[in-house]
Amino acid sequence: MRRGLRVEIRGAVQGVGFRPFVYRLADEMALDGWVVNDNRGVTLEVDGESEPLERFLERLAEEKPATAVVESTTAEWSSPVGYLGFAIRDSDEAGEKSVQVLPDIATCAACRDEVLQRSDRRHDYPFTNCTHCGPRFSIIRSLPYDRPRTTMERFAMCAACRAEYEDPRDRRFHAQPNACPACGPRLALWNAVGEETARGQDALVEAVAGISRGETVAVKGLGGFHLVVDARNGEAIERLRAKKPRREKPFAVMVRDLDSARELCFVDDEEAAALSSPEAPILLLRRRPGDAVHPSVAPANPYLGIMLPYTPLHHLILGAARFPVVATSGNLSEEPICTSEDDVVAALGGVADLFLVHDRPIARHIDDSVAWRIEGRTRLLRRARGFAPRPVLLEDDHPTILAVGAHLKNAVALSVGRRVFVSQHIGDMETPEALGAFERVIADFLGLYEARPVAVAHDLHPGYVTTRWARRAVGLEGEGGHAPIPELEGLPLIAVQHHHAHLASCLMENGAEEPALGVTWDGTGFGTDRTVWGGEFLEGSASGFERVGHLRSFRLPGGEAAVREPRRSAVAMLWETFGEATLSRDDLAPIRSLTPEQRRILAEMLKRDLNTPVTTSAGRLFDGVAALLGVRQTTSFEGQAAMELEFTADPEVRDAYPFEIETEKSSVDSARTCVVVDWRPLIGAVLEEIARGTARSIVAARFHNSLAEAIVRVAGEIGREEVALSGGCFQNRLLTERTLAGLEAAGHRVLLHRQVPPGDGGISLGQVAVAAARLREPRATL
Repeated sequence: MRRGLRVEIRGAVQGVGFRPFVYRLADEMALDGWVVNDNRGVTLEVDGESEPLERFLERLAEEKPATAVVESTTAEWSSPVGYLGFAIRDSDEAGEKSVQVLPDIATCAACRDEVLQRSDRRHDYPFTNCTHCGPRFSIIRSLPYDRPRTTMERFAMCAACRAEYEDPRDRRFHAQPNACPACGPRLALWNAVGEETARGQDALVEAVAGISRGETVAVKGLGGFHLVVDARNGEAIERLRAKKPRREKPFAVMVRDLDSARELCFVDDEEAAALSSPEAPILLLRRRPGDAVHPSVAPANPYLGIMLPYTPLHHLILGAARFPVVATSGNLSEEPICTSEDDVVAALGGVADLFLVHDRPIARHIDDSVAWRIEGRTRLLRRARGFAPRPVLLEDDHPTILAVGAHLKNAVALSVGRRVFVSQHIGDMETPEALGAFERVIADFLGLYEARPVAVAHDLHPGYVTTRWARRAVGLEGEGGHAPIPELEGLPLIAVQHHHAHLASCLMENGAEEPALGVTWDGTGFGTDRTVWGGEFLEGSASGFERVGHLRSFRLPGGEAAVREPRRSAVAMLWETFGEATLSRDDLAPIRSLTPEQRRILAEMLKRDLNTPVTTSAGRLFDGVAALLGVRQTTSFEGQAAMELEFTADPEVRDAYPFEIETEKSSVDSARTCVVVDWRPLIGAVLEEIARGTARSIVAARFHNSLAEAIVRVAGEIGREEVALSGGCFQNRLLTERTLAGLEAAGHRVLLHRQVPPGDGGISLGQVAVAAARLREPRATL
């Protein structure tokens, strides 16, 4: 008996060869009907006998393309329509746009082999791709995903490419970016002032020659430019650092293949799989002693950020160079990555010696993602290429909310139905250029999904650039002549406390709805009591929280200046512990580093409470101990002192220093009490160890162990089974692993971030969660 079957498939199913897969499957099984891309995913109808149709439905799930992510499949049975043959229909633009835009995918093995095969017509062609790989998010302009809606629109396919595109048996069947040397994008090489000096293969050869000579080459890739230099050449790296400028922050390294990665770092099977995955992130790996990479690539760091080539262009560069290269974002520090050759000479002319460009436009900037392997999973430290804008999938529909994220490591989020689309990494909101990138990402998200938010969520801090932008966008403030944004004008604003957003983010991506204990430790967050929070224990969920504990507070001389000068944090901690006399302790490294005048000024600030905000920051605690141990007195990038303190620690050391657990009235609600971790005994023990000449590797390890033990103690006091770890301090591997082990040994279930970073790059997801809860439950409290 013949029947009809209609199937609606939702998820990341466009741009992965799903329609060709359905076509081939239906053709093989002699089924009639059609398949189409629409604004929600893929829809198909087939006629056939009952048994083959049931097997067809099973095979759709079992044999789907490897890079497809199916969220849901809805099947409806009906009478047969009477179709003859099977067809791929033109895309349907009707209805709400909720389909997932696929992230850019690394070159597949088949395409790589073609590029390297001399007899293939795509030999050495740097823009080779198929339905299994290649550009997606970086080229799409609107949905649904078809070539005329991408930046490939300008390139008309030649007869050979058109034949592949129309052949159901070819893996390039309906591959939207399909191209070849005869009809696709082309390379060109420019000199330092933007004059073309070579084209095509000659451009690539001369660019690699420049890298080999120690020059810096700006290479236009998938989501923007890389600045590329020989990773073995210390002089070239130092010139790049001086011009970018980026004094000490680690650079990423791209290597030819897994064997090359293993020559530089220890790589286990799971790490090899992560490096070789379609997402192809920068992965933090422990360095081998005596590796070929120059120490200035990652100063004082036992790890290297390693990535494999993820486009044919990168494969060709690394194949020709045959040595590791630094491949860092093509921007000046604090600015977004450059994406257009029209702007690159003006933006990077003072940095790059050569420019390897091409004529395929980039629709939006996308940095490389950064990840690490911890507790058996790949977890993100920066979410961008390969992962964005893949959504976090929810159990239920949420209101459409735009969340504008934090001030540092910004990413925005947009909820649409059961999905929260989290943007690519935008960066620190410190420059007009960064604000421009932030605004473009928001406009891009709203336009791509034709979304109309019902509210805008932002950080509680009134001075954040993102907060001020949100107020202007809805029409509450007019600053610098900026008009409200039409799609947002008049919408309610929902302010979300920073650490509450951290907790809610971790709970949302783990699918946890019940209240938990959130250990939210970072550098800075504006508290509901208007002090600077950063070492928090929050009990609650997206609906609300209670501040049930925190690190002992102290006054921080100079406020934000202490972020750049860990010695200020050390002085503050010493003052809190021992009083003014500590400023005469010339036996302590942070005191020795200060001139008499600087000591006098800091003493006046602390005595008179001048620009000394009260903080509970765990990040500043790490900074202060790093300064006491002589690890770092001043920094050139955020988190540097804490990173180097972690790298100093001996992981074999298991004992800890003393601390005290006290109870005091809550600063948020005087009717309640909260637990306070008093770190002063710990600091006293550190000073005794310094006086005894104990190795700082031992002291640093005991310090980490003490904080992990403090978390376990507080969790026991609060009594919640589930504990969520969030905030930038949990990008510290040693702290995270020791805390996790202690909590699990004590019977707690620990939630870690998986899909967004634990730092501020995950804040916008939590803002969506809290805002949605407030809209559902207007009485939800802080």
